[in-house]
Order: sequence, then structure tokens, then C-alpha cells
Amino acid sequence: MIRHRKYQKGEALIVEEQASDTLYIIKSGHVKLLKMTPQGKEQILHILTTGDFFGELNIFNSDELSNFSAYALKDTDICMLTKDDMEQLIRNNPDISLKLLKTITKRLAHTENLAQSLATKDPEIRIAYMILELGHKYGKPDGSYIKINLPLSREEMANYVGVTRETISRKFGKFEQLGIIHSKGTREITICDVQKLNEYMD
Repeated sequence: MIRHRKYQKGEALIVEEQASDTLYIIKSGHVKLLKMTPQGKEQILHILTTGDFFGELNIFNSDELSNFSAYALKDTDICMLTKDDMEQLIRNNPDISLKLLKTITKRLAHTENLAQSLATKDPEIRIAYMILELGHKYGKPDGSYIKINLPLSREEMANYVGVTRETISRKFGKFEQLGIIHSKGTREITICDVQKLNEYMD
């Protein structure tokens, strides 16, 4: 049932307000889901990686238009299932619907946390939240540290937390001076003090 397609870095998988009856499963790579603000800026909603999926709401309600856009953050391999194929799979394997529900629930909780983070006026709190989230999803333990190969550029990180690129660079610099993180280039950071980052969430 599965169709396979390769998307190049920066290529759109689906755009906002587009009709779709497809579930997208990431075989390898990274994808960002985003909406455009009234000011014409990107607001990144989710960063997805290998094994994640999206488009599930289109499966359950095919009359709905997509309420987000999806772009490949790097060269990405995608598996696709249509609504009809998914319905057949769920009928034959009821456990799949439970797994879908669990993932949708986690994603909703993430969106609520993101909304709460964006609602705070303190950019340091928003950036600390983002670093913790990226560490949880993409970090690899390195002794007592957590090393993260970042899937996002500085500009994309700024769009994620609703600040300017300059603010990201300035706050990263402050966190480095405090010994909380260490940056290597623009695509790698190491969390040196998780406890101090967590204190921003209190």
C-alpha cells in the first residue's frame, strides 16, 4: 500500500489550505510543520524526525484542508498511505488506531506547551524551553552532558520561539557565559547544565 518519495531540503511536502488524504511517515530525515502568521512570518509548530508521522487529521476528516505546511529540513525519505488504505489497515489492525491516538495526544500536549511558552514575554524562558525540547528529542548523552545536532538553523529556531535571529545568538551567548551550554558552529550545541535550564521553567 505504501508509496515512497524523496524530498530535497527545503521542498514542500504539503502547504497550508491544501486538500490532502494522505498520511506521511518519515522513513529518514527531518520535517518542520509550520503556519504563517498574519505578519507573514513562519511559526514552527513541530519538528519531526525518523519514525514520526503527520497528516493524520486528514485521514479522519478528509473534508478538512491542511491547517499547516510541511517542509523537509534535509533530504528526506517519506512513506505515504492514502485515507482508504489507512482505513483498511485500521480495520484489520485495531491497535493502530490506539497508537495513532497516543501520538496525537502527545502532539496536542506539545502544542499546548509551545503556546504557553510563546505566551511568556521573557525570551530566555522560551529559548530555554526550546533547548530542553531539542535535547530531549535529538540529544545524545555525552557523560553528564547532552550533545545535540540541531535540525534547525538559527533563523528557524528564532521562528520556533517567536524571537529574532539576533536574540537567539545573544541568548545563546549568555547561556554559554553562564556555563549552561556550549556551541560548536551553528548546528551543534551541548547542554552542560540541564538543572539550570530546568530552573527557567519554574
